Amino acid sequence: MSNPVSALNGASFQGFASIREFGPLGMITLRAKGVKALDKAVKAVTGTKLPAQRRIEVNGDRACGWMSPDEYLLIVPYAEVRDALASLAKALAGEHHLAVDVSDARAVFRIEGEKAADVLRKLSPVDFEKLEPGELRRTRAAQVAAAMWAQDGGFTLVCFRSVAAYVMGLLTHSAQPGSEL
Repeated sequence: MSNPVSALNGASFQGFASIREFGPLGMITLRAKGVKALDKAVKAVTGTKLPAQRRIEVNGDRACGWMSPDEYLLIVPYAEVRDALASLAKALAGEHHLAVDVSDARAVFRIEGEKAADVLRKLSPVDFEKLEPGELRRTRAAQVAAAMWAQDGGFTLVCFRSVAAYVMGLLTHSAQPGSEL
């Protein structure tokens, strides 16, 4: 097995907020609705309950985020994705579902610092004053799809890997010293 490489090799930037690409992260898209064993299957993989609409449940380095009425984003350590998929397949056997490893198709960024929200406020149509801890928003970062949530004094942003350089450019430009809101 080759070593996983993140989209931008851990690129970072220090402006009025800190921007860094988060290294390889295990991500599974789980599509299922009305499946009796869903709660138990998600808990076995992430240690969290199934999140409510527009919420993310975090348990250390694992999480489950609500993406749509029948879609969840499961986050696990990168090296554990294969085992997590096997666990889901076993727990949901015979039930209509789809579980897919999307780890290498996504890029993850952390925006941190006292003015981290100001960086994202310039790029996304989200009222960051009302964004609660544990609330996940699917939105846009300028011209591309993104999901984001507040966590540990900053924000996590997930986008498609194919636009990682574009998103890093947006974030670093938005965090340039002197451009504070």
